[in-house]
Amino acid sequence: MRVLLDEGVPDIIQKRLKTIAIATVQELGWRGISNGDLLDLMTGRFDVLITTDKNIPFQQNLAKRNLSAIIIPSNRIRILKPLLPQIESAINRIHAVRRLRSATSDLELP
Repeated sequence: MRVLLDEGVPDIIQKRLKTIAIATVQELGWRGISNGDLLDLMTGRFDVLITTDKNIPFQQNLAKRNLSAIIIPSNRIRILKPLLPQIESAINRIHAVRRLRSATSDLELP
């Protein structure tokens, strides 16, 4: 499971959830890239975008790119800190669903 933190999302998520492969837009030099172009760059490289942009699921076709998004309510660390277990749980649920889809796609149905 590969996760990308959108621009403006604090790296506390990356620092605290060490068991998950998390990169940031800044690390990749992707700052200032529009949402559609960012999602295109993510396709095939990442599975999940963590963002504060509440409109992204309505403005972009995530399913077409095989991407998921976790929308966090704020970029303030004091708000995010208590949400870290829920964010980690959401990532793990997305991973489980993807594994299940992958496993069932190999099944031959009558």
